[in-house]
Amino acid sequence: VEFRIDFILGATPVARAPYRLAPSELKELSEQLKELSEKGFIRPSSSPWGSPVLFVKKKDGSFCMCIDYRELNKLTIKNKYTLPRIDDLFDQLQGSSVYSKIDL
Repeated sequence: VEFRIDFILGATPVARAPYRLAPSELKELSEQLKELSEKGFIRPSSSPWGSPVLFVKKKDGSFCMCIDYRELNKLTIKNKYTLPRIDDLFDQLQGSSVYSKIDL
């Protein structure tokens, strides 16, 4: 899969300082990065761009890794495709008997 992010003219790389993480969060970060790398979802990078990581505790006690892309988003050309209306989405689901959910 290939994807490209377009930046506004003259944008220069932004690398935010990492957020402070507790020792338990640093351990969790290491474990999650190792797992994502082993699965081939991520790979080492030498990019000048960088965004900080934080963790949100889920209901089951596990941690969800979140990346703060706010500074990066300020420099991107916004996607011109509008989101569908929620009532149109519900109309499309009418009559369905199987539903699924994914937590990324």
